[in-house]
Amino acid sequence: MRYNPGRDARWLLLRPWIAVPRILQIVWALSGLVLSLLIRGNSSDSKVQKNLARMLLRTLTNLGPCFIKVGQALSTRPDLIRRDWLDELTKLQDDLPAFSHDVALKTIEAELGSPADALFEEFPDCPVAAASLGQVYKARVHGQHWVAVKVQRPNLTFILRRDMVLIRSLGVLAAPLLPLNLGFGLGEIIDEFGRSLFEEIDYCCEADNADRFAALFADNPAVTIPTVERALSSRRVLTTSWIHGTKLRDRQELKSQRLDPAALIRTGVISGLQQLLEFGYFHADPHPGNLFALSGRSGDLGHVAYVDFGMMDSISDSDRLTLTGAVVHLINKDFEAVARDFQQLGFLAPNADLTPIIPALEEVLGGSLGDSVGSFNFKAITDRFSELMYDYPFRVPARFALIIRAVVSQEGLALRLDPQFKIIAVAYPYVAKRLLAGDTKEMREKLMEVIFDGDGSLRLERLQSLLDVVGKEQTQVGTELLPVAGAGLKLLLGRDGGDLRRRLLLTLIKDDRLDTTDLKKLTALMGRTFGPARLAQGMLQSLNPLAA
Repeated sequence: MRYNPGRDARWLLLRPWIAVPRILQIVWALSGLVLSLLIRGNSSDSKVQKNLARMLLRTLTNLGPCFIKVGQALSTRPDLIRRDWLDELTKLQDDLPAFSHDVALKTIEAELGSPADALFEEFPDCPVAAASLGQVYKARVHGQHWVAVKVQRPNLTFILRRDMVLIRSLGVLAAPLLPLNLGFGLGEIIDEFGRSLFEEIDYCCEADNADRFAALFADNPAVTIPTVERALSSRRVLTTSWIHGTKLRDRQELKSQRLDPAALIRTGVISGLQQLLEFGYFHADPHPGNLFALSGRSGDLGHVAYVDFGMMDSISDSDRLTLTGAVVHLINKDFEAVARDFQQLGFLAPNADLTPIIPALEEVLGGSLGDSVGSFNFKAITDRFSELMYDYPFRVPARFALIIRAVVSQEGLALRLDPQFKIIAVAYPYVAKRLLAGDTKEMREKLMEVIFDGDGSLRLERLQSLLDVVGKEQTQVGTELLPVAGAGLKLLLGRDGGDLRRRLLLTLIKDDRLDTTDLKKLTALMGRTFGPARLAQGMLQSLNPLAA
């Protein structure tokens, strides 16, 4: 069964005995919740807020998987949700009521062809975790290693089919009343959510996703992906190797395990950026229940394990490259280029007049950036962007629904562990290093676009910005500059650097005369950035991190 809104709407319309009671249940539950929030939501009494949080948790849990997914998304946003509410909503990730153990055993036998006690050397009487779509058991196979066995909740196809029709209908009806300019396209965004949910309940698809994701990070020691046990998996049962780790949920808990939250955040953010900007294939649900901290470090990166690969998505090469450029344009405060990026990504119509939009973008995004890269975060943007979207012809393309969810969830997870965290302070150095290394054709093309203007002159201030952010935004300046220096030199002298060398030579000729001004400034910039003293400091730091 795949998600098909038209077919499912006709199916439910012909079954009013299913639709009407469910509509009444949803309206009754949400009305009671909204009324309680209006009456007591502003109370300063911690007990009142705790009770409201429990009511919210209970309401979403009782309404079922689709509404639980909404709560899960909220549980990753400590900047949007009160801390006392957040603690309750976090339970939606893997602390939900379990379904009958006997039903789970029958599902295993029906799906795998044999009872659990014949397939596993040791199988527990109760699950270790229960989430919105299934529950997980820690079992042992005959090879003596531990595995995670995920068993799907019963009757999920019917439940999701029914509720997605109702959620889509309510969403489309409510769209004109929303305070954002999202009325057009809201149905498509809900459809994207529905498609991902139906893919998530096909565990054969999830097994394929896990294998593909593992291949992408095969050479990265900081990221671990569990191995799928194909012989013990099917459409409604998924068995993988067990991950021994600590959930990325509580800063103090991580510290008690002698794990560094900052190093773990860095790994999570960089691996997320790799998924979006390098691989084009990403985990769309990186909430704290799906990420585990492991012992060990690789340089300044902590070790992290991903689990649950039901909600995955791809991004086109064109969108991926445009997003990479947009990060650079944003930090360079080139708002005309940012507006064109929005247009190319589909947030603005191809024929939209950018003239009034460019200064509006500068006002909203420029003010959020402040004086440094580190002052930027997505919460600062979303707080002001709603007004911009209401006044100008912006819309959210349906294909970006899961991308936005993934980025917002990633930042929310990081903010949960470090309230002062700024995602762009990690994102921009990562993009800058990739540009300066020029390790792919698309990165080399983007580098030329950044450092050369339309007349072929060097934009040294842009290059200075890239180098500064690599050096200044990191804790160990020299150790970051060393690989950049090596990669840049390799690019300049190697076979792939032909276009770059030609463009540099062309800067020497202006108005039919030899002009070495740009070259002298470039040489001075390289001398300041990659001077012997600075590189020696970097080498010393790499040998001894405690060295000053």
